[in-house]
This record gives sequence, structure tokens and C-alpha cells, in this order.
Amino acid sequence: MHVDLHSHSTASDGVLTPVELLSRAAEAGVELFSITDHDTLAAYDELAERAASAPRRPPRVVRGVELSTSWRGRVVHVLGYGFSDEAPSLRRGIALQRARREERARAIGERLRRRGIEGAFEGAMAIAGQASIGRPHFARFLVDAGIARSADDAFHRWLGDHQMGGVAAEWASLGDAVEWIAADGGAAVLAHPAKYQLTHTRLRELLGDFAACGGAALEVLCGRQPPSTIEELARAGTRFGLAGSVGSDFHGPEAWAPAPGVARVPALGLPMLWERW
Repeated sequence: MHVDLHSHSTASDGVLTPVELLSRAAEAGVELFSITDHDTLAAYDELAERAASAPRRPPRVVRGVELSTSWRGRVVHVLGYGFSDEAPSLRRGIALQRARREERARAIGERLRRRGIEGAFEGAMAIAGQASIGRPHFARFLVDAGIARSADDAFHRWLGDHQMGGVAAEWASLGDAVEWIAADGGAAVLAHPAKYQLTHTRLRELLGDFAACGGAALEVLCGRQPPSTIEELARAGTRFGLAGSVGSDFHGPEAWAPAPGVARVPALGLPMLWERW
């Protein structure tokens, strides 16, 4: 099965609308797809409103979301899938997350103002619109204002974790995020564990804590990864009783970025998340 369970639309920090994103996935031959915007379910509301604009043969869609969480002083991301349409627990948690996002955005804007960049918060908010605001919106503002050459340059000079925009947010705990998802019948998945650059010991600790609080799976493939990393994560998933998942983490049609739909994953010796659906 051609699967992509990790992508982003204009409801958070992607550049394609939910309908455009779904169409791009259909063109790529994706059979099972999820839009996992940061701390928002707005993409699914838009898909419902614009059902007539959907591609003729869309992939099967599993509702998804990506939540920022705090684990032992680090930010890690948790994906949620298959929760109920109403999702009362998750929606309450998302409301808290969005408030934290705006609080962090105001702090980033104030830091940039102190460095002589006026109107950054307002500009980023205007770019975000109704979307869940994040640092990529500030990056677009800096590029549009001629302050940065590109989004990468904006992060390197202004928005990286060790730059002016590296404002820590009081995200939900790892356990809280898993609980919100599970309470609404969903499955929690640890997003892109290879990207956290953890030692083997710390990765085992993270996976152990994630499994202990009810996590269901980990992404063994996110975007582009060497086969050795996929195999290592598959072994780790087996050790902690976690299923596997895959996704492109698509944000926009950039030449250097993975497109919707990931390379087919070989048999890895662990169950895959979508088998439960």
C-alpha cells in the first residue's frame, strides 16, 4: 500500500490548501493519507466544506494531527490518528496549544522588535491568517520584508533555537498529548524520532516513556532516511512493542523536499499502524 500519514496544509505551516494537498496526494498515487497540521484540525473542516472540489479519486483519508510536547526538557512531536470526529478531549487540548503558540509568537515578535524589526508579530499573524501560527510564518515575513534571503536564512540568522526567535513554549507533556488522543479513540505516534539527534540511550528512554504512557507507534520513515536508520527504528519499535508508521512530512512543493507519498517500506518485522484500519 502507498501510504503517507504525515503532511501539512495551510491550516498550519504548509503552502497548499487541504484540497490542493489531497489532490497532490491523489496524483502521486497515495492510497492512505493524513493531513497532520500542527495543533489544529481545521484542514478537515475545510475538506468537509469543499467536498465538491476534492479530486475524483482521492486517497482514503485518516484524520490526523501533530502536537508539540515537552519531554525531559526537549520538544518532541506526537502524531494522532483515527480519533472521533467530535474529538472533545483533543479539541480542548488543541485550544490550550493554540494559546501557547500565540503567546510564544508574541514573545518572538517582541524579541525581533528589540533588534529593530518592527511589526514581526502582526506580519506573521497576517500570513498565518486562521492557521496555527509558528516560526515558518515569521520566516515568510522576514523574507517578504527583505530581511532574510530565504526561509533557511531566516531560521539561521533569526529564528533558530539558539537565535532571537528560539523562544521556548510551555507545551503539553508527552503523557498529556497521548492521553488527549487516546481519550477520543485515537492512536498516538512518535513523530520523526531520527530528527531529534538523540543518543541511543536517550532514544530508548524516550521510546520507553512513550510506550509506558500509551503510545501506539513510531515513525520508522519520515521524509528521506537511509535504510540503516529505518531498520534501527524498526528494531527499537519491536523492542518497545510499538507499531511502525511512515510519512513524508510534506510542507510544500520545494525541489529539495519529499513529495507526498513515501518510498515503499520493505518488510520490517513489526506491525504497521494502518493494519488496524
